[in-house]
Amino acid sequence: MTLRLLPALLCGLFALMPLVATAVDAPHAASPAPVPAVPGNGLALRPPMGWNSWNHFAGRITAKDVRAMADAMVSSGMRDAGYVYVNIDDTWEGTRTAAGEIRANDKFGDMKALADYVHARGLKLGIYSSPGATTCAGFLGSHGHEDSDARTFATWGVDFLKYDYCGARDLYPVTLENQQALFRRMGAALRKTGRPMVYSLSQSGDFDIWRWGPGTGANMWRTTPDISDDWTSMSQRGFRQLDLTVWSGPGHWNDPDMLEIGNGGMTPDEYRTQMSLWSLLPAPLLAGNDLTSMDAATRDILLNREVIAVDQDPAGKPARRIEKQGDVEVLVRDMSDGSVVVGLFNRGDRPAPVSIPWQRVHARFGSGAHVRDLWAHTSRTETSPFHAVIARHGVILLRLTPMAAARILPSRHA
Repeated sequence: MTLRLLPALLCGLFALMPLVATAVDAPHAASPAPVPAVPGNGLALRPPMGWNSWNHFAGRITAKDVRAMADAMVSSGMRDAGYVYVNIDDTWEGTRTAAGEIRANDKFGDMKALADYVHARGLKLGIYSSPGATTCAGFLGSHGHEDSDARTFATWGVDFLKYDYCGARDLYPVTLENQQALFRRMGAALRKTGRPMVYSLSQSGDFDIWRWGPGTGANMWRTTPDISDDWTSMSQRGFRQLDLTVWSGPGHWNDPDMLEIGNGGMTPDEYRTQMSLWSLLPAPLLAGNDLTSMDAATRDILLNREVIAVDQDPAGKPARRIEKQGDVEVLVRDMSDGSVVVGLFNRGDRPAPVSIPWQRVHARFGSGAHVRDLWAHTSRTETSPFHAVIARHGVILLRLTPMAAARILPSRHA
């Protein structure tokens, strides 16, 4: 969450008004003190996978909900597929003690106990804060308390921090230097705790954050405004990443925002497009739906291990666009095992044909290719050019190996 406030959030805020932090006066200085660049923490060598509370629960999220999501991540098979972070977004914050230590509000209570519950299920806990005096939703931010809050998060057992610039916009002029200083301040504080915590920056891609995000100590950074559960929002944010891939890789990932899969605003074809595109980029895979009530289509998309394997390939090489055929975009990504993944995306509003000779993907496929369809879970050998009709807003995702290397293709749906 960055700038949007959903109706559901407003309802939660009215119920929690006694707990909402009172904003402090903005400092008189025009900018925060400069902070040296923060070294990398060695984490997130592959795009982080997990779940975040905002897209579905917004301000209604409670500790009970988080426990239910952790249980569902285990029972659904999501944990075993690689989804390990259970991330609490805004509205958990309560008050500060006389010593300045932050405490959770009544919705959450004992955060250490919650972290222990999540950890006991083989998962990791994420939390949210802001470099502002207040967060986007008006709760306590970390401004002036960065070291204290980082220590508290470490003591609780937090494994992931989403740090949202939204609340800091009222403190200082919004400049590159001010954003760098405030994000670096928390990055340095997290390093001092000695606890490994993935550090995720949330803003709207201001000042080309992908260029300087690594110097804050962060592992991922939002490159777009908030996503919505609709085709236009999702496709615009996802395909824009193709222009930014040079700045993304192991330990430092461009983040086009969370997955909307299962929230009901798009069709199954459109959700398969999001999962395919995010995995090709590659981008973090943070589900945002109610995991306790997933239908079969949602489970099949989120738990497609062949697609997840594309996202999690250890080389972290980005996708690239090799051509457009009308409304169809052809993306390819080189994998660490020598295979190539091809994504054929129909961005148009009606079914669209596509035709592509295999050698156009790579010269190695001049005599044909062994082809694995990652959504149909079928394998075949092709020597003729590929022809297909792609559904409206749909995708075909193929993993190719040269004719002499069929053994590296998966033979079944893992």
